[in-house]
Amino acid sequence: MYRAFVLEDLERTPFVFKEETLKVKSYLMGQWLTGRGEGVPVQDAATLEVLGHVTSEGLPLKEAVAWGREVGGKALLALGFQERGRRLRALAQYLSERKEELYPLYATTGGTRRDAWYDVDGGIGVLFTYSSLARTLPEGNLLPEEESFSLSKDFSFQGRHLLGPKGGITVQINAFNFPVWGLLEKFAPAFLAGVPTLAKPATPTAHVAQGLVHLMVESGLLPEGSLQFVAGSLGDALEALDHRDSVYFTGSKATADRLRRHPAFLERGVLFNGETDSLNAAILGEKAGEEEVERLAREIAQELSIKTGQRCTAIRRVLVPQGRLEALLEATRKHLESLKLGDPRGEGVDLGPLASLGQKEEVERAVGALLAAGARVYWQHPGRRDGAFFPPTLLLAEDPWAETLHQVEPFGPVATFFPYRDREEALRLARLAGGMLAATLATPDPEEARFYLLGLSGEVGRFHILNRFNAHSSTGHGSPLPRLLHGGPGRAGGGEELGGLLSVKRHLARLALQADPHTLQALTGEYARGGEKPASIHPFRKHYEELEVGETLWTHRRTVTEADIALFAHLSWDHFYAHTDEIAAQKSLFGKRVAHGYFVLSAAAGLFVDPAPGPVLANYGLEGLRFTEPVGIGDTLQARLTVKAKRPRDEKSGVVEWAVEVVNQEGKTVAAYTILTLVARKPTDALPSGQTHFGASS
Repeated sequence: MYRAFVLEDLERTPFVFKEETLKVKSYLMGQWLTGRGEGVPVQDAATLEVLGHVTSEGLPLKEAVAWGREVGGKALLALGFQERGRRLRALAQYLSERKEELYPLYATTGGTRRDAWYDVDGGIGVLFTYSSLARTLPEGNLLPEEESFSLSKDFSFQGRHLLGPKGGITVQINAFNFPVWGLLEKFAPAFLAGVPTLAKPATPTAHVAQGLVHLMVESGLLPEGSLQFVAGSLGDALEALDHRDSVYFTGSKATADRLRRHPAFLERGVLFNGETDSLNAAILGEKAGEEEVERLAREIAQELSIKTGQRCTAIRRVLVPQGRLEALLEATRKHLESLKLGDPRGEGVDLGPLASLGQKEEVERAVGALLAAGARVYWQHPGRRDGAFFPPTLLLAEDPWAETLHQVEPFGPVATFFPYRDREEALRLARLAGGMLAATLATPDPEEARFYLLGLSGEVGRFHILNRFNAHSSTGHGSPLPRLLHGGPGRAGGGEELGGLLSVKRHLARLALQADPHTLQALTGEYARGGEKPASIHPFRKHYEELEVGETLWTHRRTVTEADIALFAHLSWDHFYAHTDEIAAQKSLFGKRVAHGYFVLSAAAGLFVDPAPGPVLANYGLEGLRFTEPVGIGDTLQARLTVKAKRPRDEKSGVVEWAVEVVNQEGKTVAAYTILTLVARKPTDALPSGQTHFGASS
């Protein structure tokens, strides 16, 4: 046993490496629990030494589901979007400070330090991303969609779509290859949505996932019940799920297909999100130059070396114009041949072993099937083949049409190269996989990119274009990003993980709300026409906390003169004929001289701005500006200023959205838009005792 992994402080860690065994514990209903029986052995991927066992036998999994819904659900909804986002940021910072504790564990899975960086640091990055996205959300637990619309002539009955809590739990079933990132990518959007998580890792890397969960629990940032963890099988947990719940699965298509047949999904309406097998393609375009050849070769080599090719997004198939096949193969080989295989704890090691002996056997079977279907070994790295080691391998399929070549996935450092005669043939070959998570096209030509984008848009979840213009900054073929969709159609599972706020919304219930405008804006936190409340004092004299959604100010009036238009033209240098040329203006769309649109905007600001120093700190932006009626000489303008929405920014200020409507003497709207301002919060000493700006007790 590697003494570096001995953890003696049992009060601080829920597991301990000993000479004889490791027992991976589960965290259920606020306790660390050990399953009965010997369980499934966990081995060091490099040395094949048995570290211990994983079992969930006898654990109260069905009860844990109900407990998570009840305890975790209530605790999360008590926080709201904004506070949950702040918790995610604090958790990300905490894990960043403690991540080195996970790296030694990671080495036992065959991962190098670079591999650990992708998994551990990448997972922490997901938390940071979702904490940032939270700033765009309301403070509560309801997320309005679109604008409200009237269902009556007098605006007394309106409708609006919104997203709200389902009241359920999400069960995540993770693959062995990313025990940290895989857990955090599913946890972050669920947590932000206010949904508790029950996480189940793959057995070979369960001890790494447990180390992560221990740190998360130890942080003290997670409300009770918001995260539970089971090492081993799910037992009867699925029996406890219903229409409120979801299962997010990453693994093989065969396992996903079996799961989909469970009554939880067929009869009780549980949401199933799957990320499964994917024979992802990289295509060298016909218009690619030498630089694209080199860049793609480097990309392929990277995909085979990171995590030793054990990534669901890795490049499995490479489609190459016939005349450039040899060039790309040789360029790829050159990038791979210098890599050093060995124990990931060794000096200068680039590639570790596969995650387990079982995984090596799976890769060997897959490669055997590809060879039997007509592929041949073009090159194989001369490095280690003992134990769980499998060297990077380049296969060549000179006859590219055998079905097996596009259906069998070697989940390791193996890529198959296929020649194609023209782009129509390349497109047909790419489609043979029946759905992909990711595809890369190496081309500098937009027209060629359009051809493949249109042809593959129904076949792939993420389409990555690589060329001389972006290669220096590209995040690469196989790197999912938190703000982009992660998932794919057909064989790839049909699921949607990540995707920024889209993944948060998948955890919420979409419903149509019908109500009067006052109730509507009270529930949604956004202004609904007809829900105006006359301002008792000028809204610009109020701090962020004092402003109410719907609070409205009607300004005094101003009549537009010819001098106004002439002076604004002189000041702005905008001498467009419709403003300054009487004869030409008569022949224009308006039939007369009209005021500049930006004069109307400026005049409205002059009508509603309170000039004295106060809580309004700055103009933050303007959105949705429309000029709906021309304003001519002699027209009289009036503005209506309404608090449209609010969201906190930091301890010192919040962002307030103001709906502005400018009308003329006939009551017709001439301009409408939204202004955003930064508004100061009340000084802390002015708040009730023990209260912070974010509503929690200090």
